[in-house]
Amino acid sequence: MANQQLHRIKSISEFHEFRDLPKPEHPLVSVYNFEDLKYLNKEEPKSLILDFYSIALKRNANAKMRYGQQEYDFKEGVLLFIAPGQVFSIEGNLELQHTGYSLLIHPSFLWNTPLAQKIKQYEYFGYSVHEALHLSDKEEKMIIDIMKNIQQEYQANIDKFSQDVIIAQIELLLTYSERFYNRQFITRKISNHEILARLEKLLEDYFNNDSLTQKGLPTVHFIAESLNVSPNYLSGLLKHLTGQSTQQHIHNKLIEKAKEKLSTTHLSVSEIAFELGFEHQQSFSKLFKTKTNVSPLEFRQSFN
Repeated sequence: MANQQLHRIKSISEFHEFRDLPKPEHPLVSVYNFEDLKYLNKEEPKSLILDFYSIALKRNANAKMRYGQQEYDFKEGVLLFIAPGQVFSIEGNLELQHTGYSLLIHPSFLWNTPLAQKIKQYEYFGYSVHEALHLSDKEEKMIIDIMKNIQQEYQANIDKFSQDVIIAQIELLLTYSERFYNRQFITRKISNHEILARLEKLLEDYFNNDSLTQKGLPTVHFIAESLNVSPNYLSGLLKHLTGQSTQQHIHNKLIEKAKEKLSTTHLSVSEIAFELGFEHQQSFSKLFKTKTNVSPLEFRQSFN
């Protein structure tokens, strides 16, 4: 059962030792080639947590990786972003065949730099739970060149400029990645609009059955889980496609149903509030007025 245990790796040196790699040339930053990872130890734990950032460009792997609820097979070049404290697992043959590079960055390396806070704002570290970044051959080369530049810098004699140079290269890599993710949103319009259609059906079904009175308004987490995407990815996608967040879509559907009941039934505002999952009429009336600029009664009276 040892290989089912969760294993935490706290430092880059510990990771190198765990993967039978040579000792890192820098304690807080490392670039390694996946071709140097020849095998998986059959006794090693399959689920890992890293206490540092990992940015991995992989292709042609015969092992599968599960990150969150998503499984990746790396038949094409993909870029994965893992933030400190996130869980992932590896499954597959002991003899590895994958190619590519990985960049490891310990948070301590970013201290006293603007990137220490900025790196947390890149949403693809959240998207990676359900969405890998697929790269073209040209994009792959750009990312690999940046990783090699970082490697060459820390392999050279360390001086007072070394950290600034490496930080600049990391920022360049993250900026390119953000551009590539935006491109992926655009080029995946069919898939993205399919998610949007599924969202609309999910909300329609939820609002048309007894779920509201039994469970209350659906949460963003519930919606994302039902669509098999992460909450951050869903909100980012919806913002890109519609300009509105997941929460706004939920509220829009709620107001649509409220207007329908106010204009076609004789239910009281209190009864409508209850049917729409509100314990208190005041909360419903406040949200309705915020969204429509009129109260539920004023809306109803406009039809008389």
